[in-house]
Amino acid sequence: MESKIETNELLDRLPPHLKQYIKPQNYEQYTPINQAVWRYVMRKNVDYLAKVAHESYLGGLKKTGISIDEIPSMYGMNRILKEIGWAAVAVDGFIPPNAFMEFQAYKVLVIASDIRQLENIEYTPAPDIIHEGAGHAPIIASPDYAEYLRRFGEVGAKAISSAHDIDMYEAVRELSILKESPHPASPEGGDENMALNSHLLKIEIAENRVEELQNKKVKPSEISLIRNLHWWTVEYGMVGTVENPKIYGAGLLSSIGESVWCMKDEVKKIPYSIEAAYQDFDITKPQPQLYVTPDFAYLQEVLEEFANTMAVRKGGWRGLKKLIKSKQLGTIEISTGLQISGHFSRMIKNEDNEVVYFETEGETALSYREKEVIGHGILRHRKGFRSPLGKLKGINLSIENMGPRDLQAYNFYDGKPIAFEFESGITVAGLNVTGMRNLRGELMLIQFTECTVKYKNEVLFSPEMGDFDMAVGKEIASAFAGAADYNSFDSVNHVSSSETIRVQLSEKERELNSLYKEVREIREEHPPLTPPSKEGDRLEVIFKTVKENHSTDWLLPLEIYELVAQTESDFSEEILKHLLHLKQQKPKVAHLIDGGLGLIETSASLSVQNKD
Repeated sequence: MESKIETNELLDRLPPHLKQYIKPQNYEQYTPINQAVWRYVMRKNVDYLAKVAHESYLGGLKKTGISIDEIPSMYGMNRILKEIGWAAVAVDGFIPPNAFMEFQAYKVLVIASDIRQLENIEYTPAPDIIHEGAGHAPIIASPDYAEYLRRFGEVGAKAISSAHDIDMYEAVRELSILKESPHPASPEGGDENMALNSHLLKIEIAENRVEELQNKKVKPSEISLIRNLHWWTVEYGMVGTVENPKIYGAGLLSSIGESVWCMKDEVKKIPYSIEAAYQDFDITKPQPQLYVTPDFAYLQEVLEEFANTMAVRKGGWRGLKKLIKSKQLGTIEISTGLQISGHFSRMIKNEDNEVVYFETEGETALSYREKEVIGHGILRHRKGFRSPLGKLKGINLSIENMGPRDLQAYNFYDGKPIAFEFESGITVAGLNVTGMRNLRGELMLIQFTECTVKYKNEVLFSPEMGDFDMAVGKEIASAFAGAADYNSFDSVNHVSSSETIRVQLSEKERELNSLYKEVREIREEHPPLTPPSKEGDRLEVIFKTVKENHSTDWLLPLEIYELVAQTESDFSEEILKHLLHLKQQKPKVAHLIDGGLGLIETSASLSVQNKD
């Protein structure tokens, strides 16, 4: 089994907390049926999307190394993506939204290496290589769109989530895994119907959990709003005019069902704007409305408009409040540029809603310009960090703007006791040890020993707690998810509550896969539509086995018919009759059979034209 992870320079630069999600592609795990599913979807897509997709789609397939006939390998994709400044990695299904965004910021496509089952050939809620590889990859050949994707990753990675978002992520991940997993075989000597019913019950429970969370009335977080923007652009976006839109969203490009459905009048087309951030979506159903951007450059305009509403740009008490409610690792940056990363637990505001004091609990690190301040990592601040903010009472000059002479004038002497009061009423009294300045020469951190910090009748810090490091700054300029310096914390510890289900093939399934493999080899060794008689005889044997042992399978008969359709023989007529019978027997796949027959007819017509 292959365990190698294909790489390029972009992947080598990824931080450890992102590398933990990368998995080997294990190309040999793809079955012949998987390959046939890929080929059918890609042939249908290229045939149809040539008419309705953005002009960069077909050229992008070639530029990104996407083959119509076989599932792409990470090695091949990375080799070709390198030429346009991108890379690709394989992961196991859904990964946390912030991590997904951060990969994009590093210009790395995240590709779920699994592929949808035959029964979900039109659409799957689970990320798969058709969706990621054939949907996302081709459009990044457009420079404007590629830059939008990268910039979206930068902004999205800073978006603050909530506890509800984490619950929703895990619930959707579990549902998508269950829906896409092969139907489980019964235990040895067990009841097959019982095994199937148990599986369906698990799906029903998971669906109810997702619906329950979707219906829960919670204030949308930043990550949920920007995820909406991502859905209505990167996943389900259209470009052009409302009257004549073209497809560019990966969810549409990779779904042979929705790519047709979305062009119908029943699907409302809306000019794209920031309002899309407030339009929720249901991942398990076709979308009733879609947004149309005039061009890819406009996507960036809306993204920047949304970024202006985020805590990463606005800071202040609202930004800190979001971090406290999220209960996730986050960072605030104060006006001097000092960055405090940790789990924020408390703030005190004045009557003007300005933050005058904050606390973290547990491991905390201080940084400046995304680099940890030497000596101020989690070892020093393992029990949290706390500090007042603002101006001193009765002094017009802010502390950060005080030069050495100013500090002396206000009795800030190293090694000398000092007591002072902030405008908020917070008092600090202790022994001044030293200070630290930023690149602009502003004081951003002062260290005290034997220090007591009080607010009204509450002691916020006492000498028994050790040295007191006071952050210096007037206000919170920025607040965002994650650590300022990713090296400050051990974040290589993500364990999802659900994993992709791997089911061992039954003997019957192994036989069917071997038949698919034979047909694939015959097609690859001989020109389509005109196999030699020896191969024709073998195809007849294969077809007979399919009819007898796998009577409901429709894709393999299509592949066999593709090879013999032009012979106009009794055998080709027999296959066609069988396919028409399957249409009646399985109405849910009738349009898929029609689609395959249409492709064969088109291919035959082109073959005749080429001969002429």
